[in-house]
Amino acid sequence: MNEPLLRELVPEVIGVLVRRGADFAAAEDAVQDALVEAVRGWPADPPKDPKGWLVTVAWRKFLDAVRSDTSRRRREELVEAEPAPDPGESVDDTLRLYFLCAHPSLTPASAVALTLRAVGGLTTRQIAAAYLVPEATMAQRISRAKRTVSGVRFDQPGDVATVVRVLYLVFNEGYSGDVDLAAEAIRLTRQLAARTRHEEVAGLLALMLLHHARRPARTGSDGRLVPLAEQDRSLWDTRLIAEGVELLQAALARDRLGEFQAQAAVAALHADARAAEETDWVQIVEWYDELVRLTDNPLARLNRAVAVGEADGPRAGLAALAALDPSLPRHTAALAYLHERAGDLSSAARLYAEAAGKAPNVPERDHLTLQAARLNTRLRSG
Repeated sequence: MNEPLLRELVPEVIGVLVRRGADFAAAEDAVQDALVEAVRGWPADPPKDPKGWLVTVAWRKFLDAVRSDTSRRRREELVEAEPAPDPGESVDDTLRLYFLCAHPSLTPASAVALTLRAVGGLTTRQIAAAYLVPEATMAQRISRAKRTVSGVRFDQPGDVATVVRVLYLVFNEGYSGDVDLAAEAIRLTRQLAARTRHEEVAGLLALMLLHHARRPARTGSDGRLVPLAEQDRSLWDTRLIAEGVELLQAALARDRLGEFQAQAAVAALHADARAAEETDWVQIVEWYDELVRLTDNPLARLNRAVAVGEADGPRAGLAALAALDPSLPRHTAALAYLHERAGDLSSAARLYAEAAGKAPNVPERDHLTLQAARLNTRLRSG
């Protein structure tokens, strides 16, 4: 059984059924039923045309469901004949499905779950495991999302920006359970990039690749978090870096800058430095200026303050940080780092310990705790 092929075909087949008149929920259910038959039958008798087989079986499953539902008998009149598969429109079908799963009427969490299910081809169990929630909870979330978008008709172009944000949310979940969501997000973004020439899609893909390239160096053999400045850069994936930089340069050449291109430019500058001390912090500050101009995002301002501390000295960074809301995520950790850079080890140790208590995950908490312990040891020995 070729599971990757099935996952690639799922959005195309759902798209075909939706175009033929099925609502989204019915189409998705029919395709899932067809996949069950594929899992049972394909190992012994694989079809010559997998997509055509899935379209045929899913369409029949849909018709069976329509015929058994008296409230939808009128729709049966529209589907008396079974149309032949039309692979020529698969690109538009899949693109439409991306837009549908990221519809503005959905919450971000629902849009992510529906995208992974309908576009990514993941099972409800896989998605639930990745998000560390019970399968029944995820099933309810997906079911509600399907009902929400079932009545949506696409007579206007979808919003690429919304799709991009949903894929970015998937990427940031990283890895959990038996599904690598970072890799899955990259796969889906590649798929989207192949279907639309949009600068921000290319920018997001570049950003994902540049971040993913550093993944092997991000944790030590003992599982501890390794900060960017301390990472073994020989472990970075130079192939992914080269691909990310090429994508970014092509996107920037179109002169329609967006936030993901700006973020990717920052990541590219980090990737370009052979050692941490060679990082071009002045350019990074300039790119953060662009990002703040585009988004006015408080977290972008926080990252900019740290970059200012590297480019112009820790006092300048502390001054930039002082203008921001102290309740921002990782604000205390940034404050601790800049105080340490400024030589105020006592304040830095206290702030690292405080930041550890606010850490969003165990590796980050352990890292900040170690930083506090390191400085306290220095203070006692000094």
